[in-house]
Amino acid sequence: MAFQGRELTLELKQLVMHLNRHFDEERKSQKEVSTRNPTLRTAQALGIGEITVKRIMAEYRQHGDTLEAQAPKPRGKPDCRAAVNLQPVIREYVRTKNLAGQRVGVEKLRHYLLETHGADIAPVTLWRTLQRWGFTYGTGMRRSALQEQEYVVLARRRYLRQKRANRNPDGSLQRPEVYLDETFVNKTHSGQFTWYLEEDGPWVNKPSGKGPRLSIVHAMTVSGWVAGAALVFEAAQRTSDYHGQRT
Repeated sequence: MAFQGRELTLELKQLVMHLNRHFDEERKSQKEVSTRNPTLRTAQALGIGEITVKRIMAEYRQHGDTLEAQAPKPRGKPDCRAAVNLQPVIREYVRTKNLAGQRVGVEKLRHYLLETHGADIAPVTLWRTLQRWGFTYGTGMRRSALQEQEYVVLARRRYLRQKRANRNPDGSLQRPEVYLDETFVNKTHSGQFTWYLEEDGPWVNKPSGKGPRLSIVHAMTVSGWVAGAALVFEAAQRTSDYHGQRT
């Protein structure tokens, strides 16, 4: 079995060391041997290169009678990925910082992992790991919550106080409450869909435009519509915002 071109384990290195020592002692004790080069005999016996034997013997002379038990390094790219158990830790950290409005960078995340979990990860490795785990490095967006004007807040509070003041202890009304609302409709408004015969086609004699805009205001109580409170008039402007027509 040839070992040339393969990664030698610690056991094989020790085998090379002992076999080479045996051949060397054989050369010293006997007058005639097949070759007076124990290194070459060891290489030929194991099917490895003579340079490999010399390198192993150099390690033997450096470390003594036994070689250091070092695991052979795997070939190809080094195993420098972040541990999988760090994924929920990183996910929680990034979410917490984002909700707090704080920027998250690779260096900041590296320091956090090193201080809290003792994980020293190279910046490039951490960058690739984040991409592999579904993270994206992009422009942050501002979360703009709707903020009411102060006068709107005060008006709502005043309305609620007046409404509660008009309630009896049993929840009934002291005085009738009237609710107002408004809307608009175009005079020649019509829907888009209709039934038709396929042989005739969807031809409907619809008006060419929507016509004048009618503004409608009405009032109602818990008992229903207030009689005589309806107000319908033609708006002077046909803009999208019709509230200014009722001031």
